[in-house]
Amino acid sequence: MSAVSSREKNMLLITVVVVLYAAAGLSYKKQAANWKVAQRVYATAQKKLSDENALIAAKEEWSAKYAQMRDLMPVFPYEKDVDTHWLNVMDSVATRNGFTIARRQTGKEAEVGDVYELPIDCKDWEGTLEALVKFLYDLHQEGAMLDVRQLFIRPSTKPGYLKGTFTLYCAYMRGDVEKAEAGGQKTAAGVVTNSAAGPVLEVPAPAAIPPPGAGGGVTNPVAEKVES
Repeated sequence: MSAVSSREKNMLLITVVVVLYAAAGLSYKKQAANWKVAQRVYATAQKKLSDENALIAAKEEWSAKYAQMRDLMPVFPYEKDVDTHWLNVMDSVATRNGFTIARRQTGKEAEVGDVYELPIDCKDWEGTLEALVKFLYDLHQEGAMLDVRQLFIRPSTKPGYLKGTFTLYCAYMRGDVEKAEAGGQKTAAGVVTNSAAGPVLEVPAPAAIPPPGAGGGVTNPVAEKVES
């Protein structure tokens, strides 16, 4: 067996050193990437902690606002179907302002804590800019339970008219109507409004809604749940 020459030993030693340096470089690169990821995670967690501490510090303020908003919301029995009620409210406001809603569809009721939300997708509306502004303003005046989101506007084929879509979210509460009447007032629509912290919220009754086709062609199907 031939002995390994010094030259071969040096080459072997150099190869080992190069391999070690390459492994160290790859390890450093990986660790540096992990460190950057850890820094981003830490910064995100720190911001979240700061935001949560701010919310905790403002607990009394938010609790007071929640109590105020809660007193404005109507209360429905657990078994009551509210689709027709909110469609009537929306149609009444639209008719009053000459705002046409051709197609709308109610979504699925969602429970958010003590509050329930019912979305109504208005897939085709049309009206002047003035009618749109008055419609949105009157919806806001109805109380704290109506919120228009995802409003899209585009020019209509009629001169001076606009058209588009929007989603109306209706917020309300559910509970025992008999118990709620003790702290509020029952409307003609069978809805109880709490008047403990302010004026009673007036909710339009179905009888006050104009018949189908009145007021600029706004439809108002009382017996139907979804209109397409």
